[in-house]
Order: sequence, then structure tokens, then C-alpha cells
Amino acid sequence: METIRADIYDYPKYYDVLFNADWKAEFDFLLGCFAKHGKGAVHRLFEPACGTGRLLIKFAQAGYDVAGNDLNPKAIEYCNARLKRNGFAETAAVGDMCDFRLKKKVHAAFNTINSFRHLRTEKQAVDHLQCMAGALAKGGLYALGLHLTPLRAPLCEHEAWTAQRGYLCINSEMQSLEVDRRRCFFMVRLTFEIYTPTRQFRLADEFTFRTYTAGQFQELLSKVPRFDLVETYDFAYDIDAPITIDGKTEDVVYVLRKN
Repeated sequence: METIRADIYDYPKYYDVLFNADWKAEFDFLLGCFAKHGKGAVHRLFEPACGTGRLLIKFAQAGYDVAGNDLNPKAIEYCNARLKRNGFAETAAVGDMCDFRLKKKVHAAFNTINSFRHLRTEKQAVDHLQCMAGALAKGGLYALGLHLTPLRAPLCEHEAWTAQRGYLCINSEMQSLEVDRRRCFFMVRLTFEIYTPTRQFRLADEFTFRTYTAGQFQELLSKVPRFDLVETYDFAYDIDAPITIDGKTEDVVYVLRKN
């Protein structure tokens, strides 16, 4: 099979097929967060690192005002084209989630699938949280989902999943290449095996995530006192089943509220 070494995010159609499969669970969970933890009506939403806007379009169709940003122009082009195709304003913009300002404050924001961990330094992470606090109205919510590095269990080193849309089928594999807990460094390889009626090929990319133990992330939150930690959940996305984080916890959604 032909292998193309490229930035996975430059192929938004394939990315969207793979990561859009579980949108309903995330969508329903976020609605539950707004109802359970919100201080008032939630209407305006923002997604940093929105990518293809797989959730933005669903919220737009549900009647919310949505906006997002992302560093990748191809992802933003895909997101805005879908919004426009469905009759909505093109409200996604190319931008840095560590350095932005919104014209109008939003009632809630979300970042659910580890995009936050692309921020390689603590300064970038703090800058992002400060930007998010500035973007939210008082009492506004930020649902931030990420994988923690467990203390008393082996780090997950391999994931594989398959998704299909029409005649397009994609097999994906994420594999750990290098982990340096001291430097908070986690390098991974992500491959997409793509099958269409006329072509079969593989996309391969390598990139680095920042790692956080539960204690390290709690320390990070302490540097942004404009946020209160309201509740924590896992990636089962059950609004009625909050979790208590311990040394074995990996998948967490932190629900933060601007004070």
C-alpha cells in the first residue's frame, strides 16, 4: 500500500470521518453540562482548535450561535464550507488558541479530544486558559477533555479504530513512539489506512503531545484563578456519573467555570 507522510490535519475529510463517529455522545454530554453546571441560559458557543467543526455544525443545527478557531487553514476551510452548505455563517477562523480575543463573550466552550495537549509548554497552556477565561461571560463553562498520564498504571501505548462514511472506509492506528515523563513529552505516530472504490493508500504522521499527571494538571489550573473546577467526568460522557481522579485515571473531562 502506498504511504504518504504528511500532516494528518491537512486531510480534513478523512479526519472528520474518523473523529466524527461518536459526536452524539459528546453532544448530549455537553448539553447536559450546560443544563447541570451552567449559571444561566447558554446560547453562544466557542470551540478552540475546532478542526473540521464536527460538533460546531451539530450545535448550529440545534439553534446555537457557534464559532471556533484552528491553526490549520484546510480544516477551517472544511468547517466553514460545511457551515455555509447548511445555511449558517462561516464563523470559524484561522487562529492560535493561545492568542485570541472574541468580539462577543460566549456562554460556554468545549475542547474534548486532546487538542489541548498539542500545547507543548506550560506557558502556552496557561495562555490558552487565560484566553478562554477572557472569552467567556461570567459563570461561563469550559469543558476540557484530555488524557492524563497515570502514576500507577502503564500508559496506553496503542489505539486502533475504524470508521466509515458511504463508500469511504478508514482504519486508524495511534502508536506511542517515545515517552519522557520528566520533560512531559509524548511522541506518537498516527496512521490512516484509506479505502475508496478506486484507491487504497496510507497517511502517516508523527507529532508530540504534552503529558500531564493529575497533580500537574491541578497545578496548572491553580495558575489561572479565573476558573473554578466544577466537576470531572470520564470519556463515557455520562453526565450523571462524575468521577474522582486518582493515580490510575487517564481519560478526563474537566468542567471549568469562570468565576
